[in-house]
Amino acid sequence: MKTNTFSTTLEIIGINPFVFVPEEILNVIFENSEKSKSPIPVKGSVNGKEFRQNLMKYLGEWRLYINTTMLKKSPKRVGEIIEVELEYDDSDRSISIHPKLDEAIKASSVAGKNFENLIPSRKNELIRYINNLKTEAGRERNIEKIIRHLHGETDFFGKKINEG
Repeated sequence: MKTNTFSTTLEIIGINPFVFVPEEILNVIFENSEKSKSPIPVKGSVNGKEFRQNLMKYLGEWRLYINTTMLKKSPKRVGEIIEVELEYDDSDRSISIHPKLDEAIKASSVAGKNFENLIPSRKNELIRYINNLKTEAGRERNIEKIIRHLHGETDFFGKKINEG
């Protein structure tokens, strides 16, 4: 058995299935990542199926959340023993911003400032959303929504902020 492989019981907190990571594996991940604050990017496999995920610290304990893409029907499998292989993932996970979104954000100092102040996960969410649209018309329409959102006029889904 590899040193970064372990068997563990699938647990749940709220609606989120997770596993605790053994301390010796955590220590190797901390050393390899040169950090001990969450999130830490990791990769590995659950029951042989590969994944990329973040290792998170919650309520003072490190957890690997096991979603349904990692383990089919994971919330219904709480209590099962699963095989986990886990290591630090040093690959570049950055995603590139679509040139039209970038151009629209740079065209407005307010949008640019507010975009830069977003937390990284929110920035990536907006970038991914635009990158995954199939049509140019859809992309343009949604870039306009994002700019209105960054101006504080609407939430992302187009509803005016002060509507009740």
